[in-house]
Amino acid sequence: MFKKFSTATDISGHTPVKSSVQRQLRAALLSQWRIEPETLESIWPKKEGLVHVKCREHISIYTVNGKPIFFQHFDGPLVPTLRLLHQYPYILPMVKIDRGAIRFMLAGANMMCPGLTSAGGWLPPAEEGLPAGTLVAVHAEGKEHAAGIGLCKLSTEDMKKINKNVGVETLAYLGDDLWSQKSL
Repeated sequence: MFKKFSTATDISGHTPVKSSVQRQLRAALLSQWRIEPETLESIWPKKEGLVHVKCREHISIYTVNGKPIFFQHFDGPLVPTLRLLHQYPYILPMVKIDRGAIRFMLAGANMMCPGLTSAGGWLPPAEEGLPAGTLVAVHAEGKEHAAGIGLCKLSTEDMKKINKNVGVETLAYLGDDLWSQKSL
């Protein structure tokens, strides 16, 4: 999504977000992420205005004081930036890829089921299984912080059973062009 992202050519404008829309976004964040209102207040204080940065391909990035906080593609889920996920690693459920998949993740490829189900990979147990369409933090074997953020294309139980094709669609990853933008 942010493989070839440039602030000079891909951003079409910055617009302050109305307070009524900000309330709706706050409610959506509290329902979509594993986050408490106090934590959301520390990430995005109520007194701080939110700015909507319109980008190519219907991508919306939301910033506070110029710092990207989360983004959205069309009317999809609100996705935290990877920098925010590193500060608050518990806001998304976790999956883990094995060492062999790390180089593909850092190139922006989608994560295949074998990389998640092999010996170095990890998926939640059946009682904590994730349905298709869930946002996840993609960790790499042997690494402390998330290497990317993805969207489950299959449920975790289907990933274990089928064990082929794309398991997690990569939305953001370490080293992509959004990662390199500290402010917009």
